[in-house]
Amino acid sequence: MYKLIALDMDGTLFNSDKQITDRTKETLAQARALGVKIVLASGRPLAGLQPPLKELDLIHEGEYVLSFNGALIVDAKTGEAVSKCILKGSDYKKLFKLAQELGVHCQAFSPSRGLITNETSQYTEHEASINQIDINIINPLTDITDEEDIIKVMFIDPPEILDEAIAKLPAWIKGDFNVFKSAPFFLEITHKDVDKGAGLLHLADYLNIKQSETMACGDQGNDYTMIKAAGLGVAMENGIDKVKAIADYVTDTNDNDGVAKAIEKFVLNR
Repeated sequence: MYKLIALDMDGTLFNSDKQITDRTKETLAQARALGVKIVLASGRPLAGLQPPLKELDLIHEGEYVLSFNGALIVDAKTGEAVSKCILKGSDYKKLFKLAQELGVHCQAFSPSRGLITNETSQYTEHEASINQIDINIINPLTDITDEEDIIKVMFIDPPEILDEAIAKLPAWIKGDFNVFKSAPFFLEITHKDVDKGAGLLHLADYLNIKQSETMACGDQGNDYTMIKAAGLGVAMENGIDKVKAIADYVTDTNDNDGVAKAIEKFVLNR
């Protein structure tokens, strides 16, 4: 039996209207009644996960969240970190200089300062809005110490500009960091050991749950490692081909209750 289900949000748990359907909520409640841990796995901070956590009644001690794509695994109630794998201010400065060379906007998340950037863009404002957090304007080169904790750095711009910059990324960046797109306009840069798959396995180990007892659902590139690492990796029909190719099972789309259908089939056995 599967004891832990990790769920991506956009394109997976949420339908195209950014809603969790009644069928999905009921299915998740039934799985929880069987003792199954439901874990949201997202690039968002804990603050940005509060609405869905509340909607699913998951804000309790002993419930956990893979936030920032697994960089921070936290208790959903207390916010206490079970584990963290993050960057330093020196990394942010290095990446900020690279962003300037490439001509793209750059922002970062700090445990103490929140969302930080030297200048806002429409995508910075979008990120702040969906996560319900403030934007703090700083100069990364003078206002951040080398040893300050930084959770992740993001290069952000319209897809055509961002893709042009990605094509020019130097080789060292992929050797020193984990680099991936989480949206057409977001390039995320985290500690090289951070991904949702590693986060899933770490949390399972913390909870004394076997890898074979884990299930994960996702649709995008940042879900690839999680789907590959889980005992049962489920890709959404609306997911990218790379993810569907390595999944153990491809469920229906996010607009057709794909998550609910997968859980009904493999957890509720109906």
